[in-house]
Amino acid sequence: MALTFDDGPHPEGTPAVLEVLDGAGIKATFFLVGEQVERRPALAAEIAARGHVVALHGYRHRPQPALRGRAVEDDLARGATAIAEAAGVKPVWHRPPYGLYSPAGLEAARARGLKPLLWSRWGKDWRRLTTPERIAGRVLRDLGAGDVILLHDADFYSAKGSHARTAEALKLIVRELKRQKTGTVLPL
Repeated sequence: MALTFDDGPHPEGTPAVLEVLDGAGIKATFFLVGEQVERRPALAAEIAARGHVVALHGYRHRPQPALRGRAVEDDLARGATAIAEAAGVKPVWHRPPYGLYSPAGLEAARARGLKPLLWSRWGKDWRRLTTPERIAGRVLRDLGAGDVILLHDADFYSAKGSHARTAEALKLIVRELKRQKTGTVLPL
């Protein structure tokens, strides 16, 4: 299975998630937003330096279906450039904001050599009234081999403070995965 995080890097959420992952010996995939990478290039570089996969979420966090084809192409190019300059890696994986591809967006991602990836499990951790226990429960319910877990290490585009609940939920998720010995968690 794979753990993935969207919307970072975040000055508080990303380090908290990295600490939990390091403590568990787990590598994850981080779908970064270019405008956030430009604000925190050292944090994007740290994600890569710690052995996690750095992937592209876009330059800005906008739904693709609301954009014209050229705007999506520009967004992907700017986001990939921001990541390459900050983290020193060319992203291979792409996930659009909100998990919504437009036909033009999917074509543009593939034309750039990006592999599209959505998810099969999520914690709905962006919600204002959720709890770490609810997040973990949603992720762990019927979790199986090959699942891709979606969480968020930032609260720029979701409920304020949601990154803190995600980091706490991640502790519960990791503890249960270790207890069940359900398999290996790998980066993509």
